[in-house]
Amino acid sequence: MARTFTRRRAIAIFAAAAGLPLLTRAEGAARPLTWRGQALGSPATMILNHQDPVESTRLVALVVGEVSRLEKVFSLYRDDSALTELNKVGALVAPPQDLVSLLQRSRGFWEATGGAFDPTVQPLWKLYYRHFSAIDPDPAGPAQAEVASVLKRVDFEGVKFNRDRIVMRPNMALTLNGIAQGYITDRVVDMLRNAGVTSCLVDMGEDRAIGSRPDGTPWRIGLAEGEDDRPDQILNIVNKAVATSSAAGFHFDEAARFGHILDPRSGGTPRLYQRVSVVAGDATTADAFSTSFNVLDEIAIRRIAQSSIDLTIHLVDGAGNPLRIESKA
Repeated sequence: MARTFTRRRAIAIFAAAAGLPLLTRAEGAARPLTWRGQALGSPATMILNHQDPVESTRLVALVVGEVSRLEKVFSLYRDDSALTELNKVGALVAPPQDLVSLLQRSRGFWEATGGAFDPTVQPLWKLYYRHFSAIDPDPAGPAQAEVASVLKRVDFEGVKFNRDRIVMRPNMALTLNGIAQGYITDRVVDMLRNAGVTSCLVDMGEDRAIGSRPDGTPWRIGLAEGEDDRPDQILNIVNKAVATSSAAGFHFDEAARFGHILDPRSGGTPRLYQRVSVVAGDATTADAFSTSFNVLDEIAIRRIAQSSIDLTIHLVDGAGNPLRIESKA
């Protein structure tokens, strides 16, 4: 039977959580305000540096309200979300503009990755989940004929949208779990920057830094396979975002042969890498690429990187060997 999970991807841990110094309090500086909560079912954290503690508290309240608002747009697990309604009915009139904006971004990543990133993969996810949730499921996975049948409903070309409406072909369904947490992170960063914040680390499922730490040094993000693991790699970031994905984050089956990262083109669950981490200028980009790069070989990833700007990819291959790929400066 499929295992319960609370987080879709490999864990990117604030370095302080592993006993590594994350913040140093500058002389005369206000103490950072740390907030912990959830965003789309994943642990969320924000470390905010501000001279005025009252203003810090106000900003945190605004962030919590914004996250709650966006969950009502993107969540698959809320009956009242716009995405749930779209999947149920197949169309939305006067859709939330955040949903339209994220679909526009998704189309760009779908095109850039040759279909490796495709939010219409949800029916395929449901097929694997139903199969392995059944009593005594075939350990070889769903029958190829079932996979082929469901793949006919996986094609982002079948989603038409503009600011006035969204329409999908019959029996299609969307999941934005491979990009929405990055989008929410970016929205929070925009809010804080507009409020004058110059030093903050935001994690709404993906990490993004505003500026540097108060002492001028970079923020430190630790990468690990699980919440209880010590980071095996530390990334230093200033005004950058980091997203990490791994097929090991959740398995449909007890034998751990079928991971949750699905290839929308073949219907398979490839295990090309132990972990994929992407550093980009915004969390939406990092999130979408960290998801889709899991099903692309190194040549395809390098091709995308060379056509991109300000992208760094950290891969850990199946044998545990690290590889770094950089795009144009």
